[in-house]
Amino acid sequence: MPTDFSPDAFLESLRKALPPGTVLAGSDIQAHHHADWSGTGAIAPLAVLRPGTTEEIATTLRICNTYGVAVVPHGGLTGLSGAAQPLANGIVLSLSRFNRIEQLDLAASTVTVQAGATLQTVQDALAEHRLQFGVDLEPRGTCQIGGLIACNAGGLNVIQHGTTRAQVISLECVLPSGEILPMRALPKNSTGYDLAQLFIGSEGTLGVIARAILKAVPAPSFRKTALLVLSGFDDALRVLTLLRGRLPRQIAAFEIMWNDFLGAVKRWIPVPIPFDPIPPVAALIEIVGDDDEVLQQALEEALGEGIERGWIDDAVIAASLAQAAQLWRLRDCVADLHSHMKPVNFDLSVPIPCIGVFRSALEKALTARWPEHRAYYFGHIGDGNLHIIVDATTLPAGTTPYDVEATIFAEVPAFAGSISAEHGIGTLKKPFLSACRNAAEIDAMRAIKRALDPNNIMNPGKIFD
Repeated sequence: MPTDFSPDAFLESLRKALPPGTVLAGSDIQAHHHADWSGTGAIAPLAVLRPGTTEEIATTLRICNTYGVAVVPHGGLTGLSGAAQPLANGIVLSLSRFNRIEQLDLAASTVTVQAGATLQTVQDALAEHRLQFGVDLEPRGTCQIGGLIACNAGGLNVIQHGTTRAQVISLECVLPSGEILPMRALPKNSTGYDLAQLFIGSEGTLGVIARAILKAVPAPSFRKTALLVLSGFDDALRVLTLLRGRLPRQIAAFEIMWNDFLGAVKRWIPVPIPFDPIPPVAALIEIVGDDDEVLQQALEEALGEGIERGWIDDAVIAASLAQAAQLWRLRDCVADLHSHMKPVNFDLSVPIPCIGVFRSALEKALTARWPEHRAYYFGHIGDGNLHIIVDATTLPAGTTPYDVEATIFAEVPAFAGSISAEHGIGTLKKPFLSACRNAAEIDAMRAIKRALDPNNIMNPGKIFD
């Protein structure tokens, strides 16, 4: 930002170029634009911009680039890494008004959406045609498509459909200069670099994702949900392998909850756990298909084999949608658990066979440093994603989140893992990026950033400095 920068002149330029009501400043800025869900602290930005078209996004970035003003894109603000943390001398670019579903192409099985559309809105629109978007996660009514793409969100269905990256056909993106990169509805296009892929997972550091063409996949007619009692993680791997052999295209979810997590649920959340005592490990699985009786029989036979082999100690299959929702409530109550503790959150990724040993290594490292600590382990084990919540209220006074992160992330390189499976780097994980990316990779990312954003206005200070 130039030393002679005038906030008043800057805001006046924006107001002259954009429709009334687009630029909010001072007391007009709502408090929820001061922070995201990461707990990194509230900061009031210079202004909040609410464009309603791609051209208005482009105009906003062009003016910000001219004045050297930082731009922090805001979606649903459900990220946990601080990627949407505002800057006091920058603006927030909110996509909340740019939220329509523009086109559903049944022949191509695609849906074109604006970046501010919520995941729930997209799913509801597709459901009318017995279709679905391949990504699903708990804050579906709040998180926005642009944010999901910018963080390459994972969620519950990665085992079947892949991450958000796998659901994107094309993107319309606006560069910091205000130039627009158009999207093309082409499933196959081998004409040089796939520029859209640069923006997926970029956390708003390269430009603004404005619109997207997404895959729409057939929605299954029936779902079967079951909760399994297992004696350890090795049995979870055996059951996962069994299901992949029996139902290779029908596993929609394979979630693991260790007894520490289930114990916290039992202690704080009014949802019944159908087993007593709490098992060492529980697996929540869901399979999908188009024939209810065939699906039920296939699941019963697979679980029966698992029981005969000694891999499954007990199991309950939901007999209704209400019972299935109750079982899912065990896994989806993370936000409620947060209200009972001071959470330090982790979303790690390691090769699937390593997860059990990795968890043990983390527990050992935490216990060695803080014997009285409490941590809760769960995750999307079908795709190698281990989540941890460390309760900071059980740590000695003066212990910082950085201390906990340093202890956890120090274990990642030995397992060839990642410090973030789906929430991104943001500001919170930035000091630890080298735990999973080498110098050449980081230098390449910096070079891309410099090429597309030479004035460093797009979400500066996120991912790396």
